[in-house]
Amino acid sequence: MLAVTSQIIAIYPNLYGYLKAFHLIAVICWFAGLFYLPRLFVYHAMTTNPVSRSQFKIMEHKLFWYIMTPSGIIAVALGEILAHFFSFSGLWLHIKVALVGTLIIYHIYCFKLMDDFAKDCNQKSHKWFRLFNEYPILVLILCVILVIIKPIFY
Repeated sequence: MLAVTSQIIAIYPNLYGYLKAFHLIAVICWFAGLFYLPRLFVYHAMTTNPVSRSQFKIMEHKLFWYIMTPSGIIAVALGEILAHFFSFSGLWLHIKVALVGTLIIYHIYCFKLMDDFAKDCNQKSHKWFRLFNEYPILVLILCVILVIIKPIFY
């Protein structure tokens, strides 16, 4: 694997930088959606206006399918490529991958919540959605610390 990676880097010396840049761009777009969709859920849960509800359904759908999901897929795929081909390792990476796994579950659960709103059967309060909205922030903080510091665990 190392020989293949060395050959790729020899042919495309800036490949690692480009992959990392596009990974980071995709992560930023994914997190924008992970932050904003639950915020839309807060406002959607608070409204009683049918026109507003209809508009929220459209906004949620477009955000989920046109921004969040593609950027999440690209972020995960590029992260896997970077880790695999550039031989990242260590407990910090395993923890980060586990945290990303929880974000994927969170993303899928957002789909379920969006579907509940689309079917007009949401049972959760705007306060619940406010709390639900905090999880990606915690994961973001932990992932950034893990990637920048790469702590060694004893």
